[in-house]
Amino acid sequence: MFSVRLIELPLPSLDRDVDALVQWMTDTLCLVRKRGDAMADNGRAGPVHRLLRDHLLENPSIAWDAQTLADELALMPASLNHHLARLVESGLFGYTNEGKGWRRYYLRGGSLSHAVAFFQQECLLTLKQRIRNLEPLWQRSGTPMAVELPEEERAPFMLQLTDHRPLPDDTDGNLLSHWMNDFGLLGERPGKEIAHDSLSTRLFGTLLQRNLPLSLDEAVEMHGGQKARIGRILERFRASGMVERVARTDRLNVALWTAITTQYQRRGEDWLLKKGGFERLLKESQQQSLLTKLAKGSLDVSSVATHLEGLEPRNQMLLLNLLGGRLPMGYRLAGGSYEQVLQRVQDRLERVLRRMARVAELLDERLEPASAEGNA
Repeated sequence: MFSVRLIELPLPSLDRDVDALVQWMTDTLCLVRKRGDAMADNGRAGPVHRLLRDHLLENPSIAWDAQTLADELALMPASLNHHLARLVESGLFGYTNEGKGWRRYYLRGGSLSHAVAFFQQECLLTLKQRIRNLEPLWQRSGTPMAVELPEEERAPFMLQLTDHRPLPDDTDGNLLSHWMNDFGLLGERPGKEIAHDSLSTRLFGTLLQRNLPLSLDEAVEMHGGQKARIGRILERFRASGMVERVARTDRLNVALWTAITTQYQRRGEDWLLKKGGFERLLKESQQQSLLTKLAKGSLDVSSVATHLEGLEPRNQMLLLNLLGGRLPMGYRLAGGSYEQVLQRVQDRLERVLRRMARVAELLDERLEPASAEGNA
């Protein structure tokens, strides 16, 4: 089964240092769960790092049997098998059962560059095949809001890719929850979140059906739970590239009403006219109407919408900025169709894969003399 978790990292600055390159590769593939502060060597003395650096990568033409690796790395067979199984699942390494005895593990293609080339193809093919499973569930139309503001910044990219496999007989999940788990949308250890009615599954189902961005307050109202937990779940969705966080410009009138009334109570009419942008952006009739309602205490959201109807949306945004107001943020699927989501995720995945290919080339060049000496 092909299964890998990828995280986007900048290329290492010490591009000729073997340890730095190997560490970058293990971190990108999430082969080491956590690096604590106590690890002064950044994990370079760990079993995965030594397994790659001193054996599988340094001697790509050799097939290593598990018993020899366990003896040289001083690992228990169960621990070694765990690490080797993850490497095989990633598609970079294979094994053979030829003859009797222990399995023999090797680098696919005879070099890391060739192995990464195989890996690239499997990643992209798996992504395209699995994203298609969203098609029958997709209901979002992608209709734009009156003012579409681009996402200010993207979350650090992290994606899991897993081959399709039948649902277990004893699962509490459904097709959607297991699909989410295969993409890492339920976290590294999903536990009860894999259930069909878990909070994560319900939130993603809402995003599949909802056109407007979903704010945290709305998510709490619809599904319950703590706002902080919902925020972590939605940020995890966002890290996959499938979900984006954008300004809720559909709530522009509410934000303007809040800002206008707040500044009127704090600073008064003269401030609204001069520094608040009324004289700069509004006609005299609009200014007088709003100020009259403010004085009477009758200004509401509908009044703001009526009096600012002729003002261009971009100027409404400028007015909100001058008034010191802020728009709430919301989460939505990053496209009007699953094909658009696929393209967005694929673009980010290909950037990670290009970096992997570059690091593989550098490692092959750096380890080539050692391989030649070993063959001699």
